[in-house]
Amino acid sequence: MLASTHSAHLPAAAVEAPAATDVLAIARQVLHEEAAALHDVANAIGATPDFENCVQAILQLKGRVVVTGIGKSAHVAGKIVATLNSTGTPALFMHAADAIHGDLGMIQPEDFVVAISKSGDTPEIKVLVPLLRRKGVPLAALVSNADSYLGQQANYILHAPVHKEACPNNLAPTTSTTAALALGDALAVCLLESRKFTAADFARLHPGGTLGKRLYLKVGDLSRQNQRPQVREDSPLKEVLLEISGKRLGATAVLDAAGSLAGIITDGDLRRMLGSFSDLESLRARDILTPRPATIDVDDFAAEALVRMQQRNITQLVVTEQGQFAGFIHLHDLLREGLV
Repeated sequence: MLASTHSAHLPAAAVEAPAATDVLAIARQVLHEEAAALHDVANAIGATPDFENCVQAILQLKGRVVVTGIGKSAHVAGKIVATLNSTGTPALFMHAADAIHGDLGMIQPEDFVVAISKSGDTPEIKVLVPLLRRKGVPLAALVSNADSYLGQQANYILHAPVHKEACPNNLAPTTSTTAALALGDALAVCLLESRKFTAADFARLHPGGTLGKRLYLKVGDLSRQNQRPQVREDSPLKEVLLEISGKRLGATAVLDAAGSLAGIITDGDLRRMLGSFSDLESLRARDILTPRPATIDVDDFAAEALVRMQQRNITQLVVTEQGQFAGFIHLHDLLREGLV
């Protein structure tokens, strides 16, 4: 019992500390190795006409792009599918292992298949490829080994040469998945540009979240929810004060006799005015307004309003519609929508 108690309290020096690891050096080495691999991939796509021919075939496609893979390649396939769908190319994911257990039925005669595999010789791929050939659909192989079984059977080779994984054991898919993902991005962007896919098209496919709001939310969508503080050029100071405090936007527009925008008065203008004028009773809006205020049109994107506010270090913009005063948009509106 005494011996057991003694052994349970060994001196700290008796326990060997793990060897120190230069984390930053390892991280940089991984990034440098993967960057070098991407450089090789960029050079490889011009070695044959396959990449360009693949893009043209997909552009003429009446069906969908079906992307498949196994293991880590399946995860890369899922991301490529998401990118294609969001940039105007209808796509879906099919797991290579599930394909031979019923999912092969999702492939239609007018579809196009992209199979991702580093080696191109995995058992699941060798089983799947003959089934795809039997269906008669075009097949592109996104492979590191162009001479593999998959490469030899494919109509198009999307070559992503990788000589070594960033993993020190050269086992864990690291550089190879980065290369495949980047080549998938290159394919999606080539299709996007070939289709003249615009920011407006992108917005229609991304209506949710902050990204969607930046792409579709217009100034008028927000300004129409606000009150429209306004006074005339000859309005007395008291009326100006009541309009600014009552409408709670920190400013009021000043309109001329024709109803056009003559300027703006902010609560900051009022504070500065108190130290500049002795006869407050005789003051009119025209005496303290700021002419040519910063404006934005109702049809401009709300994200642009944020940019203009930041550039001028202000918290509100006068909103116009066809050149006429239409209200205000405030920084709080943008905060509420999550654009800031």
